[in-house]
Amino acid sequence: MGRYWLPLMLLALAALAAFLLSVTVGSASVGVADVWAVLTGEGTQLQRTLILELRVPRTLAALATGGLLAVAGALMQVLLRNPLADPYVLGLSGGAAVGALLAMLAGVGGLMVSGSAFAGAMVATLLVFGLAHGTGSWTPSRLLLTGVVVAAGWGAVITLMLAISPAERLPGMLYWLMGDLSYAGTPSLALVLLALACLLVVPLGRSLNVLARGPLQAAALGVAVRPLEWTVYVVASLLTAVAVTTAGSIGFVGLVVPHMLRLVLGNDQRLILPACALAGGILLMLADTLARTIIAPEQLPVGVITALLGVPTFLLLLYRSR
Repeated sequence: MGRYWLPLMLLALAALAAFLLSVTVGSASVGVADVWAVLTGEGTQLQRTLILELRVPRTLAALATGGLLAVAGALMQVLLRNPLADPYVLGLSGGAAVGALLAMLAGVGGLMVSGSAFAGAMVATLLVFGLAHGTGSWTPSRLLLTGVVVAAGWGAVITLMLAISPAERLPGMLYWLMGDLSYAGTPSLALVLLALACLLVVPLGRSLNVLARGPLQAAALGVAVRPLEWTVYVVASLLTAVAVTTAGSIGFVGLVVPHMLRLVLGNDQRLILPACALAGGILLMLADTLARTIIAPEQLPVGVITALLGVPTFLLLLYRSR
C-alpha cells in the first residue's frame, strides 16, 4: 500500500487547489486571504455570505457529485470488464432522473426524492442486465447496446414528463436535467456517502481485481462472485442516485475519469477507486468554476461543460489506445 500514497496525496493536493480556485473565482472574485479570514471568523458579512453560504456548499457538492459518478463508473467498468460502461451510458442516470422527476411532480422532496432516484436507478440496473443477459451470459456488445436502448427509453419518458408538467416548473426541471449545481443545497449526504463507499469498496479491491479477470477465474480463486456482483450493483446505483439528486444528470464523468486514471496508474482497484473519488471531484469542481465564469454573471449548466470536455477527451483516449 506504500506506493499508493504518493498519487493519492498528489490528487488530494490538486483537489485542494481546485477547491480554492472554485471558491475564489466567479462573477465576484475574492482572494485567498479573504477566504482564510472568513474561515477564521473574520471578514465582512458580504464575504461570509458569499463564501460560506454560496460557494463553499456548491464547491463541496461538485466535489461529492464528481467523486460519486467517477466511483460508480469505475465499479461498473470493473464489473462488466468494459471501459465504455458508466451510469450515463448504461441508463442508470436516466432511471434515477425519472424517479427523481416523478417525486418532484408528486410534490414531495428531501429523502423521498433521493429514495425515488435510487429506486429508478435500481430499476434501470435490473432492466439493463436482465435484458442483456437473455438466455445466456451477457457480452460487452450486448450490454452496451441494451444500455443505449434503455437510456433512449428513459429519455423518451423524461420528454413525456416534461410535456405534461406544469409550465411554471419546466425551466427548473430542464436546467436540472442538464446538470445544475446552483440549487445543490447541503452536500453532507453526498459527502458522507462518498466516504462510506470508499471505505466499503477499497477493502474489496483485491476481490474486484480478480473479478475483473472474469467470474470463472474469480470463483476458482475463492471469490463469492454473485454476492460481490450484487454489492457492486447496489453501490453503483446508490452512488448514481445520490449524484443525480444532488446535481441533476451529468454525463461523461464516470466514463472518462476511470479510463484516464487507468492509463496513468494501472488497473489496481485499491488505488483506482479512491483516486476516482478525488479526480472526479477535481474535474467537476473545475467544470463548475468554468460554467460560472465563462459568461458571467450568467451561468451555464455544468453538464454542458462536462460534455464539451468529455467527448473530445474520450475520443482522444480511444485514438491513443486503438
